[in-house]
Amino acid sequence: MRNVMYIGTLATLIALSSCNNTEEMKTEDHTSDFQWQVDRFADVKVLRYQVPSWDNLSSKQRIYAYHLTQAGLAGRDIMWDCNYRHNLEIRKAIETVISNEAVDHTTPEFLDFEVYAKRVFFANGIHHHYSNVKFEASFDHQWFMSTLEGLSGSLSEEAQRAIFDPEFDVKKVNRADGVDLLLASAVNFYAPDVTQLEAEAFYAAKVDADPTRPVSHGLNSRLSRNEDGSLYEEVFSADGRYASSIKQIIGHLEQAKIVAENEGQALALGLLIEYYQTGDLNKWDDYNIAWVSMTEGDVDYINGFVEVYNDPMGYRGSYETVVQVKDFDASARMSVVAENVQWFEDNSPIDYDHKKESVVGVSYKIVAAVGEAGDSSPATPIGVNLPNANWIRVEHGSKSVSLGNIEDAYHQSSGEGMAKEFSFSTMHRERADNYGVLGSKMHTALHEVVGHASGKINPGIGTPKETLKNYSSTLEEARADLVALYFILDDKMQEIGLMQNKEAGYSEFDSYISNGMMLQLRRILPGDDIEEDHMRNRQLVASWAFERGAKENVIERKVIDGKTYFVVNDYDKLRGYFGELLNEIQRIKSEGDFESGRLLVETYGVKVDQDLHAEVLRRSAPLNLAPYSGFVNPEMIATMEGDSIIDVEITYPMDFLGQMLRYGSTSSFE
Repeated sequence: MRNVMYIGTLATLIALSSCNNTEEMKTEDHTSDFQWQVDRFADVKVLRYQVPSWDNLSSKQRIYAYHLTQAGLAGRDIMWDCNYRHNLEIRKAIETVISNEAVDHTTPEFLDFEVYAKRVFFANGIHHHYSNVKFEASFDHQWFMSTLEGLSGSLSEEAQRAIFDPEFDVKKVNRADGVDLLLASAVNFYAPDVTQLEAEAFYAAKVDADPTRPVSHGLNSRLSRNEDGSLYEEVFSADGRYASSIKQIIGHLEQAKIVAENEGQALALGLLIEYYQTGDLNKWDDYNIAWVSMTEGDVDYINGFVEVYNDPMGYRGSYETVVQVKDFDASARMSVVAENVQWFEDNSPIDYDHKKESVVGVSYKIVAAVGEAGDSSPATPIGVNLPNANWIRVEHGSKSVSLGNIEDAYHQSSGEGMAKEFSFSTMHRERADNYGVLGSKMHTALHEVVGHASGKINPGIGTPKETLKNYSSTLEEARADLVALYFILDDKMQEIGLMQNKEAGYSEFDSYISNGMMLQLRRILPGDDIEEDHMRNRQLVASWAFERGAKENVIERKVIDGKTYFVVNDYDKLRGYFGELLNEIQRIKSEGDFESGRLLVETYGVKVDQDLHAEVLRRSAPLNLAPYSGFVNPEMIATMEGDSIIDVEITYPMDFLGQMLRYGSTSSFE
């Protein structure tokens, strides 16, 4: 489970502006003149991130990180294909046109095409990475095909339709209430004609050998149809679907195992390799148990078919990798969160019967990302808590990380325009300026470490994907956010030395309400409902709290000179409301109460105030700020001695498109 940063929050936008150094920066150049932003197109800006701890690693550790990173890139095409069945064919056609110097790059057609291409590269496919809506191709169909064919390229008729027919395969993931979730979604986790009812029946027939330790059915497969009409799983493994990529992944993991820092890392990698070789989900569980216990060492990673946000039914994991290096100083400061996780659970406002008697094995580190791939790149989380299997979390614990260098890059690259426009008063802006970054980091820590690790499911109740279905992810993210919001104003945060006062908590409340009620609406088109899980979560929490405190004016909607603001008048009462909602959402999860969960999400998290949406877009437009950000990865350069790698250097590239084209030529099925 992950925490995704919304860069339009006031806390984030009041930060340092990027500087103007245009040279490629080497590892040792961690200076204030680092150029954070490298590209801007459509609704996206592309940033770089630094890895200041790289120089503190030994050559063996750097080689270990290198092989883990290469393993991630080897599976990049899996993400593309899972996102949509025509993505790889379309990408090849795009690469053919955009990389050929014989094509005139100055024509209006090409310039429109270039923006489209960058959007596709950023999203790992032709659907928006966040809204899931298909990109509009504003360039001419005939121009594109004649150019492509002139370069000896080709594109199937259905793939052409996917690009140019606005009514065809419109949404990658469609979670609208009342639709067939699979037939309405273009994601390639299911054959195009598989229905929701068929898939539900298929998995209802699955029987676990131990119901208390259920297997994550469907996590690493595509549900397809036999010639006789029956359904079967195409398992992602070395002798199954995506075999060529998975064999490359295995090869790099085997090299990483050789240079692992310790026996625990080697053991976990061995189990991960076995999982990829066989596709056996029991082996995936074995690996996760070993991985969550693997807390020693300076280099760690996330690797696998992990998060289920891209599956409208919540079964299938998207391929992703994050390779990370421990930030020793920051991790030491923040270790008190994990050390006090039992206190947080005991003092949570949820019902006693829904609390864990013992929260085990929780670890928390601040890390620096070194390389990312798949579902984590170019758009990346800022915090992650894994594994997702509830029974493993209960029995063995979980790992939480905050990607500190990613957060820093966001903050360093943000400007003040949104803050000036949407802060209600000078006092609010100054509070955000002084405490917003701290509040955001505390929220991330509490969300990941305490939030996702808290609460329990009642005996005999199925997993959330079975009971809460398409609302599971939204409710889980809301639950984790509410844990963070509730405790960020607790005296305990000052007692354990993480905050000197409550100002950072007040700033986070201001930011969260403004974001949930208004600012995040920049991310959707006029007339659209909210469908992305994190956006639904934020609006649900903010809108419910606004309605709950209406009589006492706890959150006040103020209109000044035609501009709307949502102002918190009573932080303590608002905290109490957050506790009430947390208790209810935990009850829904613990009891598997689908109908209550559905009503909560559909009532508060989906529908948009269209007048308010129009106002947000109108006020935001002159600022010309991109609502989404992502990253180019550092480039790893291996120093060779014969056939052996003896060290690895990293550089920070400036060319987003260039990196995407290089990945396409070096990290693909072909």
